[in-house]
Amino acid sequence: MLKTQIVDGLEVFSCLPSRKTGKPALLFVHGAFAGGWMWTETFMPFLAEAGYPCYALSLRGHGGSTGGEQINWHSIGDYVDDVKTVVDWLDEPPVLIGHSMGGFIVQKYLEHRPATAVALVCSVPPQGLIASQFHLLFSKPQLFLEINRIMSGEYTDTATLREALFAGEVDEAMLNAWLSRMQSESHRAILDMTMFNLPNLFAMHRPPMLILGAEDDVLVPAFLVQTTAHTYGQRAHIFRDMGHAVSHEKEWPLVAATLRDWLDELKP
Repeated sequence: MLKTQIVDGLEVFSCLPSRKTGKPALLFVHGAFAGGWMWTETFMPFLAEAGYPCYALSLRGHGGSTGGEQINWHSIGDYVDDVKTVVDWLDEPPVLIGHSMGGFIVQKYLEHRPATAVALVCSVPPQGLIASQFHLLFSKPQLFLEINRIMSGEYTDTATLREALFAGEVDEAMLNAWLSRMQSESHRAILDMTMFNLPNLFAMHRPPMLILGAEDDVLVPAFLVQTTAHTYGQRAHIFRDMGHAVSHEKEWPLVAATLRDWLDELKP
């Protein structure tokens, strides 16, 4: 059963197994323009069914969390503090799972604290957003402009959203629901991810790590996911015929199952 509560001003969703299994808790960190809601309909119930206590936060200024009126001033450091707040609230250190901007936040978190394990899903690479931005600008200039409109709070249409986030067949009701919940993102956080607050690779803790990407991702292309994997000495898992929003692609259970199998293999 999905539950929502407020922890120090942060919206936190939880979805727990029907019985205690001894498996580690999972904390999901969403990407830009989104909120903790992006995990609640797919990955969280799937992994709770597999015995993992699942939690997802909405970063400050997102979803039902406080701070929306100052959204453009929130930094990546602020978002890292939000993750720390929820980690401290949990009874045990969780596995951190970050999508897109959330993956970048998880990398920055590792500068400050260890983690049981981390999964980076279509994550902004440790080298930042510049390569991704130029790739999008030259390959899909109109989409690049539309995404900048979203950052300014000017919502786009479902056709643009489909092109940005999905590669396969998309349920129209889900697409409309996603569009209705999207929001503007912090300009300061985007600048941090572009060049001003990149991960310090020498200061980071190095827990077990899973790196997942999507073949048809136009926002964080597969070659950048491979770059992230190479940086951390890992192998990237790239899912064919999927776009950036792997949590809601038609074949999302393949991604969730890969995550589950990796979690099952982690040593206590």
